[in-house]
Amino acid sequence: MKLQQLKYLCTVVDHGYNITGAAEALFTSQPGVSKQIRLLETELGVEILVRSGNRIIGTTEAGAEIVEAARRVLTDSRQLEEAAREFTNRSGGRLVVATTHLHARYPLLPVITAFSRKYASVQLSLLQCPPAEIEARVAAGDADIGLTTGSEQASSQCVALKAYPLRRCVVAPLGHPILKRKKPTLKDIAAYPLIAYNSTLSSGWVVLQTFERAGITPNIVLSAIDADVIKAYVASGLGIAVLQSLAYDATQDREIGAVSADHLFPSSDTHLILNRGKYLRQYMFDFIAMVAPAWTPPKVRAALAAA
Repeated sequence: MKLQQLKYLCTVVDHGYNITGAAEALFTSQPGVSKQIRLLETELGVEILVRSGNRIIGTTEAGAEIVEAARRVLTDSRQLEEAAREFTNRSGGRLVVATTHLHARYPLLPVITAFSRKYASVQLSLLQCPPAEIEARVAAGDADIGLTTGSEQASSQCVALKAYPLRRCVVAPLGHPILKRKKPTLKDIAAYPLIAYNSTLSSGWVVLQTFERAGITPNIVLSAIDADVIKAYVASGLGIAVLQSLAYDATQDREIGAVSADHLFPSSDTHLILNRGKYLRQYMFDFIAMVAPAWTPPKVRAALAAA
C-alpha cells in the first residue's frame, strides 16, 4: 500500500468519481490512476468503488470507510512533514488563510502586517472564497486556517473557535437625515432606498430577515457582495446601507457617515476554522493569537483535542 494510491483514491472521490478530472488534478494519466486504485483494491481484498461499465458511480459500503481512513492517513502524513519542518526550518514556512473579502480587507489587514514583520520568512497566502467554501478548503488541506462569519458548528473534521463579534451600522452620505438619529428604527431605514448585501450571504439574509419579521419591506435598489462596492454607491447618493461596523472607517470613508444599528440587528460571530488533524506550527499559533488573543496555544490544543 502506498500513500500515492490513497491520494489517487481521495482525489477521484473529490472530483465526483471523474477519473479524467482526477488525473488532470494529479498531473498524471487516467490509466495510471485507474491502475493504482485497482492495485489498492487487490491488496485490501475488497472493492472500493462501484463501477457501471466504464464509469465510476460511487463507493461501496467498505469503500466509504476506506476513503475516510485514507483521508486520515494522508492528514497524518502531512503532519509528519510539518513536524519535521518545525525543527529543520523554524523561521520559514507557508501559511494559507481562507477567508472572505470583508475579513481580508479589514480586520486581517493589521494582523497580517504585524505577522509579516515578525515572520518575514513565512510565505503567507490569502485564499479569498465564499463563506460556504471556507470550511471545505480547510478540511481538504487547501488552507491551514479559515476565518469566516457563520455557525460555530463545524464538521467532524474541523473545529470552529469564536474569534470576534460582527456588529452592524447604517451608513449614508454625509448630511443624510438618518445620521441624525441616535437610534434609528427599521421604519426609519426603510423610508430611504436601501443598498443591501446579496441575500445568498449571511450578512444579507440576516438584515432582510429582520425586516421581514417586523413586517417591513425595504426598497432595495441594489444588491452586492462587496462592502467596498456598497460604500461607493452609498457615497454616490444611490441609497443608504446596513454594513458590518468593522467595514466603516471614519478616517478613510470621508464621504459617508455611520450610526450604530446594534439595537436592530443581531450580531454574528466570526470563527477561526481549524482542521483537527492539522499539525500547527508555532507561527500558526501566533497568527491565531493575533486574530483572537484569547486563543492561546494551550487553549487551541485543548479545543482540538476535545473535538
